[in-house]
Amino acid sequence: MSQHVLIAEDEVALSGVMEEVLGKNKVRVTVTHNGQEAVEIMEKEVPDVLVLDILMPVLDGHGVLKAMKEKQLECPVIVVTNLSDQKTRNLCKEFHVKDYFVKSDMDDDDLWTTIEKYLRKAINRPV
Repeated sequence: MSQHVLIAEDEVALSGVMEEVLGKNKVRVTVTHNGQEAVEIMEKEVPDVLVLDILMPVLDGHGVLKAMKEKQLECPVIVVTNLSDQKTRNLCKEFHVKDYFVKSDMDDDDLWTTIEKYLRKAINRPV
């Protein structure tokens, strides 16, 4: 089975670009546009990597991280957000976010390289 990345991003254009980059690299992708859907998907199948926006409708990224912790849903999380403040950095640190990108500074190649790094680790992760 191919590796699975869940993208939780409410900006349709950006999630489309991320989905295209991952699809080119033969990664199975699920896209959701709010945090509640992301949690519901993860309760059925925990992805190999979660790409998570912080500012989303219904349930924001902070709520997703809290739900993951409460429900013991474990996978590497890469935050992609417009926020670059200390509060967001602290949130990422508190919830052991693996990587953090500010959308305006993000490059598709850098994002793929980062996701690929965690997908490689997932291959070696005990089931």
